[in-house]
Parts: sequence; structure tokens; C-alpha cells
Amino acid sequence: MDGDELPFEMGIAVYAKGTNKLEFDPVLLDSGYDPIWDAIREEAKLEAEKEPILSSFLYAGILAHECLEQALGFVLANRLQNPTLLATQLLDIFNGVMMHDKGIQRSIRHDIQAFKDRDPACLSYSSAILHMKGYHALQAYRVAHKLWNQGRTLLALALQSRISEVFGIDIHPAAKIGEGILLDHGTGVVIGETAVISNRVSILHGVTLGGTGKETGDRHPKIGEGALLGACVTVLGNISIGVGAMVAAGSLVLKDVPPHSVVAGNPAKLIRVIDEQDPSLAMKHDATKEFFRHVADGYKAAISNGAVSSGDAENGHTNSTT
Repeated sequence: MDGDELPFEMGIAVYAKGTNKLEFDPVLLDSGYDPIWDAIREEAKLEAEKEPILSSFLYAGILAHECLEQALGFVLANRLQNPTLLATQLLDIFNGVMMHDKGIQRSIRHDIQAFKDRDPACLSYSSAILHMKGYHALQAYRVAHKLWNQGRTLLALALQSRISEVFGIDIHPAAKIGEGILLDHGTGVVIGETAVISNRVSILHGVTLGGTGKETGDRHPKIGEGALLGACVTVLGNISIGVGAMVAAGSLVLKDVPPHSVVAGNPAKLIRVIDEQDPSLAMKHDATKEFFRHVADGYKAAISNGAVSSGDAENGHTNSTT
């Protein structure tokens, strides 16, 4: 163990250090050893001591429960309830899925680690489970996705509707989303029915993974492992964002993006190839300087090739006819 490594980080040490593999062993849960849940409880106890006015809130949301699944189910049920979809009913739904699905149990832990590692506003594991609506929406989607695959489509769509109303994040329950996902802020994120998001992807607010019209079938984007989608990115159609690619904030993507590349602009253009294996872990999503340098270089090349005269260049005009 490294000198600065906390005991509760041991269970997912390989992932926490940002390597390729997601290695949370479900056997740990079977043995009763759950380092993330242990950390959440310790954090809640410390916060209750520091802020006594929140002690009842922390007890109800975390300390009263025996495991992460029960606590998360309680938080989600209370966030998503309405007069016709009661918290008690939602709690039964969430517990009925999360307590029996090993894949979801693994995913909710990888996701919470992603928030803790990549979002500087996420100060602790407990803050993610209690306050981060991106995390809440993602875990509620996972339950809706399970229900969808079980043929309980109406209930899955009802959950989708409540997630959208409460959190402002619209994820179709048929979409396929991997593990270690960060929805940073999350507001305005839209993920379509046939979208596929691989492991270790980071998505900022305002991102749309949409279709291009009324076509049916496989019509939404596919996002490769370790990709980073900056704020307000729009990706339309059945196109691929390559493994380890980065799409700069505000870009409109209408064609495939090569692996380990940076694209920016409207429409998005290739800016450069990057060495980082997983830009989603580094979270550097502003390519403004690179984009304008790319535009300037292209403009200089056009001048040297005669496509733009020096006089027109000063006035911002080209020699192309309309």
C-alpha cells in the first residue's frame, strides 16, 4: 500500500489511478467488505459532528441503511416521488433491482468513484450520493434500463419522465451506458434510445446524443471508451466518437471522430491527435486556443495558395464566388 493510500480505496485502486481496466471485484461485496460504503458512512458521521443541524438528514440518507444500494434507493425515491408515484413504491422498485443485480452494484461504485476523481466540486463520496444530480440521474437510469430489458417498458418510461422533470437530464431507458461514467452538472443532457456509451466516458452539461430526423432503427451516436464530451456538445446520427477522443465545448459533430483526436467547431473539424489515453480522466475540454490557431493556420495556407488575396485577407473576404 502507498503511504498516502486510504484503506477504503483499496477495492478499486486500479481504477482510481486512471488505468484502462475497471476492477471492482463483486466478491468484495459478498464477503461484506465494501470500501466505498465504509468511506461514505465515515464521511457522514464526520459531517454530522461538524454540522449538527444536518444530522437527521445524514442519518436518514446514509447512516440508517445497511448498504450503498439501500441508501441510494432511499435518496432516489425521495427525489423522484410525486403524488401519484409514491416514495414507498419507488423505494420498492429501486431496492428490487439494485439489491439483486451484481452489474448495477458494480456500476454505481465505479460511477461514484468517477465523480470523486474527476469532478473537483465533488468533495466526498457522500456528497455524490446525497447531492449530485448527475449521479442520481445516472443511477435511476440504470434501474429504468433494467426494467426496460425486463419488458416493463411503461414503468421504465415513467421513471425516464420523472428523471427528466426532476434533474433536467433525459436518458432513454433503452440506451446502453457503461461504467465509470461522469455526468458533470448534467443539466440539459439528452441521450437517445439507440445511443451507446462505453466505459470511463465524461460528459458535461448540455450534451445531446441525438438522431437526425424521423428515421427509426439504430440512429444515435456511439461513444468510445475514455472519450470526453465538453459542455453543450451536439452529436447527431449513428456516428462514432472514437476511443479516447475529445470533443471541445460547443461543437456540432456530424461525422465520425477518429480515436485519440481532438475535434472542435460547428461543424466539428479535426484539430490534432492527442497522446492521452483517456482524456475523460484529465477533463481538459476547452480547445478554444487550439481551434482558433487551427483556423488561422488554415487561413494563412489559403493566402499562400492564392485562395485569398492579401487585400481581401485584411478585410476578411475570400476570392471564392457565390
